[in-house]
Amino acid sequence: MVKSNYFIQSPLNYTGGKYKLLKQILPNFPNEIDTFVDLFCGGCNVGINIEAKKVVYNDLNKNLLYLYNTFKNLDKETTFYWIYHIIKEYNLSLVSKHGYSFYNCESSKGLGDYNRNGFLKLRADFNNKTLLQNEDYYYYIMLFVMIVYAFNNQIRFNSSGEFNLPVGKRDFNNKIQEKLSKFIERLKEQNSIFTCFDFRDFKIENLNENDFVYADPPYLITCATYNEQGGWTEKDEYDLLAFLDNLSKNRIKFALSNVLSSKGKENKILKAWIERNVNRYRVIHLNYNYANSNYQTKDKTKSSDEVLIVNY
Repeated sequence: MVKSNYFIQSPLNYTGGKYKLLKQILPNFPNEIDTFVDLFCGGCNVGINIEAKKVVYNDLNKNLLYLYNTFKNLDKETTFYWIYHIIKEYNLSLVSKHGYSFYNCESSKGLGDYNRNGFLKLRADFNNKTLLQNEDYYYYIMLFVMIVYAFNNQIRFNSSGEFNLPVGKRDFNNKIQEKLSKFIERLKEQNSIFTCFDFRDFKIENLNENDFVYADPPYLITCATYNEQGGWTEKDEYDLLAFLDNLSKNRIKFALSNVLSSKGKENKILKAWIERNVNRYRVIHLNYNYANSNYQTKDKTKSSDEVLIVNY
């Protein structure tokens, strides 16, 4: 199931990341997995901590998958060399080396004022359509540096495919460097591939009974960057649940992460689906506050009822 009791954390601050829930989620996964399919891999916090004969990372964000491929295929020394080269090239801060006073900044206020011009230049170069003709490993290291220096270290592209987050308050610190180093090492160890397809196009016939599909889709009732422009609709929700039903009919194990309720909203589609399959699927309530799981949510009006739904 997992390689050890130590969990590797993604170097990306991806919306909806499951790192803090791993202790609650992973013990509920099968012990023996041939192919693990991370259907909405995002920051890869789940897949990177799975022990399976093969891991398939899938996401609709092509830039994200190309970045992971870069981490996997480029030697780590070159990756870090290029990161520091880009930081220097765009005159971005590196507090771990020089300290805050070197940039006339304070830790409480962050580094946004100093980094703004360099960040905007980096963002413009990345989004330059002529540059897209020469996409290579260096190009995606540019993307990583941009993510590190962006608002809350997050990832967001507009409908034209351009990265559109503003500058953030942080820079490439020792903690991010350590997370990236361990993430790359684990990625290189894994027998993994990266795919970019809509879940509706996934070929179930390529799976067998020893494979396992984990689905962590955008949550229908929560407000996140991937839902701002109708990125996940009720039709998507219905289609995903039908896809999971089809997996079950074909004797393929799955686990679904989702929320039944959040801040007074209810996912009625998901609740109805659970009720229809009460004898087929099992609902595990997780502790939304990421403490030790008690599998119960006592106050559903003030927090989210986050669940893991399995068919085994």
